[in-house]
Amino acid sequence: FVRNDGTTVDLPARTVCVAAGTSPNVTYEKEYEGTFKLDSRKQFFQGFKAQRTESGEVSLEPVSSTRDGFFTSYQKGHRTVSFYGDNHPFYAGSVVKAMASAKDGHPHVAALFAEIGRHDPANGELTMPAVAGTADERYAKLKTLFARTDSELVATVLEVNRLTATIVEVVVHAPMAARKFQPGQFYRLQNFESLSPIVDGTRLAMEGLALTGAWIDPEKGLMGTIVLEMGGSSRLCAALKPGEPVVLMGPTGAPTEIEKSETVLLCGGGLGNAVLFSIARAIKAMGGKVLYFAGYKKGEDLFKQEDVERYTDQIIWTTDMGSEIAPRRPQDRHFRGNIVQAMRAYGQGELGERHVPMKEVTRIIAIGSDRMMNAVREARHGVLLPLLNPKHLAIGSINSPMQCMMKEVCAQCLQKHRDPETGKEFVVFSCFNQDQELDRVDFTHLNQRLRANSMQEKLSSAWLERVLSKRPDLLRI
Repeated sequence: FVRNDGTTVDLPARTVCVAAGTSPNVTYEKEYEGTFKLDSRKQFFQGFKAQRTESGEVSLEPVSSTRDGFFTSYQKGHRTVSFYGDNHPFYAGSVVKAMASAKDGHPHVAALFAEIGRHDPANGELTMPAVAGTADERYAKLKTLFARTDSELVATVLEVNRLTATIVEVVVHAPMAARKFQPGQFYRLQNFESLSPIVDGTRLAMEGLALTGAWIDPEKGLMGTIVLEMGGSSRLCAALKPGEPVVLMGPTGAPTEIEKSETVLLCGGGLGNAVLFSIARAIKAMGGKVLYFAGYKKGEDLFKQEDVERYTDQIIWTTDMGSEIAPRRPQDRHFRGNIVQAMRAYGQGELGERHVPMKEVTRIIAIGSDRMMNAVREARHGVLLPLLNPKHLAIGSINSPMQCMMKEVCAQCLQKHRDPETGKEFVVFSCFNQDQELDRVDFTHLNQRLRANSMQEKLSSAWLERVLSKRPDLLRI
């Protein structure tokens, strides 16, 4: 730290805890500009008073005192949106103030529903004049509403499929979550603690996992996500049972940017290939061309080969060791080595006919380990430089540690960037937009962040091994 006289003192420390302040979460306005009015500083929502008109619609009025405004500018018929806590300029700053905002704001919200949900003191019955019909008919309507809400929002496991020795597919029935998904986005998945099994005194509850949406079936309300079994929580995905309710948040993150009729080079490493399923499909739907380099440590790690082939013009399968991946289409090839070596060989014509010339590629999307994405970043300025379009854009899906995944809230996903021209450093929230320019990402910082919890992860895995020795059947699928 720095003394008052300007001298610096170094203190040895095994752990450094930093208390960082927060700022109002106005992410929705950033993503859908024009939805909400912000204050003069563009920091908080602009506050309004709300009242119900005779026609049942909501009338909004700007407030002179920030304390009195508990409603945003959003207005659609009889609907509006309230806001509290750190998003409110008067109550921001502490948990106590946030609790007070709910207490003070409640009467303003309740006033909009003055004629709905009151109890008659004479008989204790709930009166709902806004809903026509007898008490039984009103109850039936509410029951139908609740059933519909549950069917849309309650997520349940349909099936868990083992794809390889270390990769499982979790198929979840979640109609609204499936319909809202766009290629490149991801979900936060975990089991319910109260429903998780208890083995030898240990409750096998999962932490929230950031999992990509590999595919969706909107008509059936299904979404499939691919899990690499690395730590305790990811391994517990294999213990999920069909019909089991799960916590599924999302989709979150930003959709991958896709331009019409664009030629795109996709680089997938291991589990990163699952993310690219939906992206490749979207590119082809927009009339683009897809050159795909699919990298695996060994051929035995391959999963869903047909899904990779379905929406690609040419694939170069690459493996470091183990079995080779046999191409099933005449234009596809196998290469023994890493992805950068395969890209160089392809660009130099060593792998035969090039259906998608690399000089035509205007966008590169790399998704895999931090080392793989960094290798692609460096190679673009080295061995691959003469083979690529000089005006291409290179994007990486950054897998920084995540916790809340609610976009600019907990800051667990912070990733350091460095401007390649000025050298200026700044940080971004990866869960707000995981697709980041490769040339801006500080991969040394990312690697350090990913290793920060390695000790806890090793201890959790060791304990899980001990627990599973009592129930070896628990993860057998």
